[in-house]
Amino acid sequence: MKLTPHSRFGAVALTGALALTLAACSSGSSAEPGATSGAGDAPAELSGSLAGAGASSQEKAVAGWIAGFNDTYPDVAVSYDAVGSGGGREQFLAGAVQFAGSDAALKDDELEAATERCEGGEALELPLYISPIAVVYNLPDVDTEHLQLSAATIAKIFNREITTWDDAAIAAENPDVTLPSTGIIPVNRSDESGTTENFTEYLEAASDGAWPHEASGDWPLSGGQSGQGTQGVIDTVSGAKGAIGYADASRAGDLGTVALKVGEEYVPFSAEAAAKVVDASPRAEGATDKRLVVELDRTTTEAGAYPLVLISYSIACSTYADAADADNVKAYLTYVASAAGQDRAADPGVAGSAPISDDLRTEVQAAIDSITAA
Repeated sequence: MKLTPHSRFGAVALTGALALTLAACSSGSSAEPGATSGAGDAPAELSGSLAGAGASSQEKAVAGWIAGFNDTYPDVAVSYDAVGSGGGREQFLAGAVQFAGSDAALKDDELEAATERCEGGEALELPLYISPIAVVYNLPDVDTEHLQLSAATIAKIFNREITTWDDAAIAAENPDVTLPSTGIIPVNRSDESGTTENFTEYLEAASDGAWPHEASGDWPLSGGQSGQGTQGVIDTVSGAKGAIGYADASRAGDLGTVALKVGEEYVPFSAEAAAKVVDASPRAEGATDKRLVVELDRTTTEAGAYPLVLISYSIACSTYADAADADNVKAYLTYVASAAGQDRAADPGVAGSAPISDDLRTEVQAAIDSITAA
C-alpha cells in the first residue's frame, strides 16, 4: 500500500449508519483513584465522550474493544459509526470524531489536512486490526471445504470474463470438484471502501495482468450487483445462488470461501496465515514512527501465507485541542494495542483477527504515548 494519492472520496451520508455505543455501568468496574490502568500516562479516572467512525471491517472488533475499555473506564461513552473507511477519514479530518478506522492509509492530500485538524501536529496511523479478506461464494450444492482459485482466475471472474462456475479455468484448479453450470454473479462494495482497495491491490499485483484496472477504493466497473458496507456484500452474496464477493473474513459465516493459490499450494484464510504475510512485508514508502503503514507483499510465495490481507488502521491526532480528548484517545488506543485488547478481537466470537506482534506493539505504544493536548 503505497502512500500515493488516489481520487478523492465523495461525501458520506450519515443517515442509517450503524453507531456502536457501549457504556458499561456495572458497579466495581471503575479504577481506584491513582491506580494504574495500563493506559500509558493517562489519568486513572476519565470521563466524557469519545467518538470514532470508519471501516465496517473492524466493526465487531471495535464493539469488543469498547466493552473491554469500559470495564476500566465506565464513565467514557465511546461510539463508533461504521460508515466505511472513506467516510471515517472524512469525519476525522473535519473534526467530527476524535479517531477513525480505515482499511487504507491516508492519501497525500489527507495528510496535509490532518496537520490543520491536529492543531499543527500529525496524524497517527496505527495497524491495530489485521484480518484476512475472504473471497466468499454461494454454492450450497458444491461439496468441497474450499474452492481453489488463483489471483488470475479471481480477476477474470470479477472482471466478468468468466461467467459460469463450470468454466474450464475454475475446473482446472478444482479437478476433484463437480462444478455446476450456474451463472456467476460478482458482488462488489457500492461505497468507497478500504476493503475494495486492498482487494484490487491484490488483483493488480498478483494476477499477472489479468486485472486491467488500477487499485482503488472505488469499484472500477459499472453495473452489476453491489452491497453497502461489509454486511451489504455478505447479504447480497447470501441472497443469490452463484454469487461471489469479498469481505472481511470475520463476516464469512456459512458462505463458501476460496483457498488462494500461493506458489504451488492453495492456502485458506486464517489469522495465522494473515499474520505471516504481514510479518514478511516491509513498511510503506513515507512511513514514520507515528505512521506505521505496511507495504503488504501481495505476491509472496511463502508457504502458509495468505496474501489477501486487510490492515485496518486506527487514525488519531498527535495533538488535540482538548486535554480530555487527548487523555481519552490515548487510554482507548492503549487498550486496543494491549495484549488484552488484541486477544479480545482475536476471539472467533468477536472478530477472529490476527493479534499484532510484541515488536509492533512496542512501536505502536510509543506513537500512542506521544499524544498530547495543545
